[in-house]
Amino acid sequence: MKPVTEPILCAAASAFDFGGPMVCDSHHYGEGHINDTFVVWRADHTKRFILQRINTDTFTDPAGLMENICGVTRHLRAKIQAEGGDPGRECLNVIPTLSGASYYIDTEGNAWRAYDFVENTVCLQQVGCEADFRTVAETLGKFQNQLADYPASTLHETIARFHDTPNRYANFEKALAADALGRAKTIAPEIAFIHARKKDCHVLLDQLAAGEIPLRVTHNDTKINNVLLDEATGKGICVIDLDTVMPGLSAYDFGDSIRTGANDCAEDEPDQSRVHFDLHLYEVFAKGYLSTAGSTMHTAEKRSLAWGAKLMTLECGIRFLTDYLEGDHYFHIARPNHNLDRARTQFTLVRQMEDVFDQMLEIVCPDNH
Repeated sequence: MKPVTEPILCAAASAFDFGGPMVCDSHHYGEGHINDTFVVWRADHTKRFILQRINTDTFTDPAGLMENICGVTRHLRAKIQAEGGDPGRECLNVIPTLSGASYYIDTEGNAWRAYDFVENTVCLQQVGCEADFRTVAETLGKFQNQLADYPASTLHETIARFHDTPNRYANFEKALAADALGRAKTIAPEIAFIHARKKDCHVLLDQLAAGEIPLRVTHNDTKINNVLLDEATGKGICVIDLDTVMPGLSAYDFGDSIRTGANDCAEDEPDQSRVHFDLHLYEVFAKGYLSTAGSTMHTAEKRSLAWGAKLMTLECGIRFLTDYLEGDHYFHIARPNHNLDRARTQFTLVRQMEDVFDQMLEIVCPDNH
């Protein structure tokens, strides 16, 4: 997408019902890499808001996307209010346009949306301590619990087959067969690693198809920086970045959090001897997550969480290696073999999970291991 100009930004800000004239700041806000995010203020500086240009290259159906978000946040606000919470702070609140729509289309065809700014909060970019990781887990588990009775099948799929691991495997096989850059000959161990786990790729979707685990409303991008914490107390306040909220499995959300949080290395660590899956952090997160989500989950679904940790990590590694074979066109790279390093790190984590998989199952389902 083209860079956002000041006139386009100000026109977008003028389209929403912010309760008065606005002051625009063309500087991007936050750490996100998909949408363009800005902060805008009322002219009297009494209140600020988040204004976002939706990346329609990634999210091709902004109407369906915003229908999802509006439906889910309405449901969450009702639950929070019934529980005596503060829906203005504990849930994203969509600001309508002056015409009452949930999003605005500018003169260049870009889609925009706005939210209340949740004040006095922070989002973590990495796990600083066990307490923070448990807080994130509890907040994500509560999010799942509050949406347990939301009809998942009514949601739009904002990114088709996003966590369809068998489909990711099939895309890898296509890239391998094409071998567009002749790179396959240099990655035989990584190719063999994926091939040896072909059956594993089907485990979760086979369980869903057999009716063993339920379809749920899931976030599908549960990095720790998508949970806002209270600046003063450290308490989990609000789950943000709802673009990928769609039908899915609890194992997806649990697993992606473990993939990104239960290790002490960078995602692109080139030295595999420094990659370490932390079973203790896995246990910390699992106990926090189940303390708030567990009441809605039966035995098979709890067991699936361990599979989610393994398969979300494997799936991500497959995606990195597929992009490497295709010429690094999807994930931004900063050096040669960047995607290969990323893939190897994920595969090392998978190997280490496999070494302690029985313990992982015992942690999430101690009574029915």
